[in-house]
Amino acid sequence: MSTLKEPVTIIVGVDGSESSIAALREAVRLARPLGAQVKALTCWNYPSAYTVPYALGNFGFKEAAQKILDGAVESAFGLDWPRNLTTQLVQGSARPTLIEASRDAALLVLGRRGFGGFKGLLMGSVSSACTAHAHCPVMIVHTADEQGGTV
Repeated sequence: MSTLKEPVTIIVGVDGSESSIAALREAVRLARPLGAQVKALTCWNYPSAYTVPYALGNFGFKEAAQKILDGAVESAFGLDWPRNLTTQLVQGSARPTLIEASRDAALLVLGRRGFGGFKGLLMGSVSSACTAHAHCPVMIVHTADEQGGTV
């Protein structure tokens, strides 16, 4: 008797940066031989200055985040998106959202984004929080420039 298993899922945090695009490519590369699904996840939120309802105006934060997500996938793969790739937009801060998403994932893949205010750190605050608190293994991908020419 065989049992059907849920497909393995790899979550990728995508913010439009070069490192998140590299992470997206790496996740799809890893997923192929595993027959895994890849979910590219972009978080968005209203800036704290926009918490007052009348201050929102007509700016579409969600739509802007969707453009970033679609642009990142297009930068990674062109118009021929991999069949095992889905995208998801989630309202919320990146750290708790990615940590929660890791509950149902086999792997969380993140790009190493910038230095923030601490140039000597090897990872950013989101990557650090996810490596410490995710519910699955976490892979941090560096861009070619950070690795001396290879991803």
